[in-house]
Amino acid sequence: MSDATETLPEDTASLKALALSLLSENKHLKLLVTKLQRRQFGRRSESFDVNQFAFLLGEACVNTAVPERNRQAQSRKKNTPSRKPLPAHLPREEKRHEISQDHCHCCGGALHVIGEDVSEVLEYVPARFKVIRHVRPKWACHHCHQIVQAPAAARPIPQGMAGPDLLAQVLVSKYCDHLPLYRQSQMYARDGVDLQRSTLADWVGKSSTLLSPLVDAIRRHTLGGETLHADDTPLPVLEPGKGRTKTGRLWTYVRDERPRQGRAPPSVWFAYTPDRKGKHPQDHLSTFSGIIHADGYAGFNALYETGDCVEAACMAHVRRKFYDIHVAQASPQAIHALAFIRQLYQIEADIRGKPPDERRRQRQQNAVPILTSFKRWLETTLMQVSRKSDLAKAIRYALSRWTALSRYCDDGRIEIDNNAAERALRAIALGRKNYLFAGSDAGGQRAAALYSLIGTARLNGLDPMAYLRHVLAIIAAHPINKIDELLPWNIQLPNTQPIAPRAVA
Repeated sequence: MSDATETLPEDTASLKALALSLLSENKHLKLLVTKLQRRQFGRRSESFDVNQFAFLLGEACVNTAVPERNRQAQSRKKNTPSRKPLPAHLPREEKRHEISQDHCHCCGGALHVIGEDVSEVLEYVPARFKVIRHVRPKWACHHCHQIVQAPAAARPIPQGMAGPDLLAQVLVSKYCDHLPLYRQSQMYARDGVDLQRSTLADWVGKSSTLLSPLVDAIRRHTLGGETLHADDTPLPVLEPGKGRTKTGRLWTYVRDERPRQGRAPPSVWFAYTPDRKGKHPQDHLSTFSGIIHADGYAGFNALYETGDCVEAACMAHVRRKFYDIHVAQASPQAIHALAFIRQLYQIEADIRGKPPDERRRQRQQNAVPILTSFKRWLETTLMQVSRKSDLAKAIRYALSRWTALSRYCDDGRIEIDNNAAERALRAIALGRKNYLFAGSDAGGQRAAALYSLIGTARLNGLDPMAYLRHVLAIIAAHPINKIDELLPWNIQLPNTQPIAPRAVA
């Protein structure tokens, strides 16, 4: 302690400067701690009470042109949850509860039916294994001794014992329900079926190889549009022989034109790389030409420099930086920035699903004035706060990307944010909580392939389990030049209940 006090300056001005520096550093550390606590223990929602706008900033800071329906929704009392009827497509089993007498116990008169009460209880029938025996009788001709036999049925894995339904169960459990293979092995053992983890891993690898032409078709469709959402997320990968993991990356590329009434089916393609070098997205998108929604990662810059690709920045990333400051420091300036961004998103909510020309017209009319005021406020506030503060960093982040951030107002095809890509990555984020790492680079590539198929099926309103069952049952014998027939938007699944497509908000 004595050594520390000896190095302190003695003049008042230096001590004051040191105190201000420590206060700024302390605020930054509090922000980091708050972000980490919220990420680990807190809620994921970034919403907050809109009444804080008027309380902290005054009525003049909030655009009063909020749609009437939004104000009504905010003032409406929360409805009490009601029990929904059980799905009509489920099979019904009726159990009748009859009385043991046919005469009234009071007077002895005969009883007759006047109606009945019906109540339904949802029950679960545990999944079960079964063995299908494929029997092919042999027929012989007594004259020429020719033997005739029906051809063997095609199997997803040649000479393998797993049927398409079981393979689909393993794949969906791992990549959709986030159950590691060792847990699946334990679950199957409870049913008396011994399936080692190594066996399941072999099935996953061979299924991924079998489905690779379909994944390639999804990639071509995803990169064939005019707009693209791109993002990446870390994936721990085991380094064989070193007893440790490295950080690989899973890249996601999403094509979703539904918010602008596009007719192209939505799709998502994942790609795995062992690191995050900029050459990877450049290789992935070497044939793409159009608009890229991204988060400002420098690896995309080489694509923008060619002129074939145009950057569209993400307003949600800007909002998140101000929101973190608001949570950690209760900063009025952060609330002010959030108020501007909230108005921009209210406009987007009203024009979602409209054609590009109409979206552009309403943005020019309503969003451009807000963006102009927002930029002016950012520039003014930046001159009034410490350059080293977190608020200044958030403001500089927004201003440095302003051209790309405001580009969506000039083109109705562009979205205000990159949330489509972030939604696609949620499945991977959930999966990381259940498994520690991928077994190898090959495992990362298999994960990318299966995430592509499952994610695209869900975007198109298909149950991933039903989709993979159908595809795995026929793809081995399906002509490779007709692989597009098996894409999720071209397929009609028999006897399945459709699910709601993924949200586009």
